[in-house]
Amino acid sequence: MSDSVALALPLLWGLIAVALLFDLLNGLHDAANSIATIVSTRVLRPRYAVAWAAFFNFIAFLFFGLHVAQTIGTGIVEARIIDPSVTFGALAGAISWNLITWGLGIPSSSSHALVGGIVGAGTAKAGFGVIVWSGLGKTLAAIVLSPAVGLLLALLLVLVVSWIFARTTPFVVDNSFRMLQFVSASLYSLGHGGNDAQKTMGIIAVLLYSQGMLEGGFHVPLWVVLSCQAAMGLGTLLGGWRIVHTMGSKITRLTPMQGFCAETGGAITLFLATWLGVPVSTTHTITGAIVGVGAARRTTAVRWGVAGNIVIAWVVTLPAAAMIGAAAYWVVRLFG
Repeated sequence: MSDSVALALPLLWGLIAVALLFDLLNGLHDAANSIATIVSTRVLRPRYAVAWAAFFNFIAFLFFGLHVAQTIGTGIVEARIIDPSVTFGALAGAISWNLITWGLGIPSSSSHALVGGIVGAGTAKAGFGVIVWSGLGKTLAAIVLSPAVGLLLALLLVLVVSWIFARTTPFVVDNSFRMLQFVSASLYSLGHGGNDAQKTMGIIAVLLYSQGMLEGGFHVPLWVVLSCQAAMGLGTLLGGWRIVHTMGSKITRLTPMQGFCAETGGAITLFLATWLGVPVSTTHTITGAIVGVGAARRTTAVRWGVAGNIVIAWVVTLPAAAMIGAAAYWVVRLFG
């Protein structure tokens, strides 16, 4: 190992630690996505719900490939321009925006904050020509498609379930779906861990690749996979109760049956996106699903003002994180 590489190792490991901090904050910030419905329907108390979600967040790597990590690592900006300064700028943009929205109780997208940070820091270094438009285009399309698909699937599930249980007493329906929510919450937490943890894996892997520390081309080492899944699970375990309140009760009131439909619709959407390698927002997905089950009852059951504020946060997230990421990159280059 050369002296230059040896000197770079402390910086490299420091950036990996920052990436894992982002992953932990991602789990904390997005814990509400996994547990909001099961908490709001009172099927599980919050402390048990986060433990349940954290477990399934962690084991998600056993069920999915690493297509999303590949997209984040090489499909947003060209891998050749990634260096420690770009990585720091990307993470600074994502973490700063996560902390701002977490403090305000706004369920914004950690995923799009990270993508925005990558774009901002990457273009600050090398201009817009380094953007991989096909990968970024998929991510931008998912801003619209993931909540729309979640909404439609949840709405369809509500209609199908209502038809199946039309002759069943409300008491039996309520008890049945209280049990089924354990399944749907598990599936959603798997989808959350499978899609979101891979984004940090991609960042760490491309950083290692750029420093010549991956043999055999770009790939995600197993220790990176396990570290990212563990960090996300720990973040979920710590919870994010302000956002739970917004997601679980401010948008619409949920019954166990509606909670099951929202979680299942959201989980199917996340599974499809993860298998396709599309980094989607779990926040967008579950919000769309919750709106879908609320609208299935009646459109006035949805607090459209709250939903509208959340949508505004979605639109602002990517450019805001990009600006912070670019600024952080310039600061590092100025003083580095």
